Amino acid sequence: MVDDGHQAEQMTNLGRWAAGRAYAPYSGYKVGAVLRGANGKYYTGCNVENAAYPQTQCAEASAIAAMIMDGERSIAEVLVIANSDQIVTPCGGCRQRIREFAGPQTPIHCLSQDGAIETHSLEELLPMSFGPEHLE
Repeated sequence: MVDDGHQAEQMTNLGRWAAGRAYAPYSGYKVGAVLRGANGKYYTGCNVENAAYPQTQCAEASAIAAMIMDGERSIAEVLVIANSDQIVTPCGGCRQRIREFAGPQTPIHCLSQDGAIETHSLEELLPMSFGPEHLE
């Protein structure tokens, strides 16, 4: 996952904490996301549902906003966890949001609530992606 066991545990604990803060009264599906910026800092986010479902905010988008507010523009690593027995992955829209600030080999750690984990590169989750370099 990350450089050492302490960092892996810290990211997982932050993810669980973030999921616990989620506002999900309609689906009950609470998601937490943790980004590690290139600066080494962690940024957390949770999903925030809305009665008008299209207005729901994903956990990954919330974490990206926190990272941008701190002045960081590069994602080194992502962790996503939900209150589900199934391993959660970022939705398609969040994969593209992550792509804006991460490279193809950026690891995305996908966890279930019981700690099952799969790690994929961003390229595996979003093959042949379109990114900022296409607009240069």
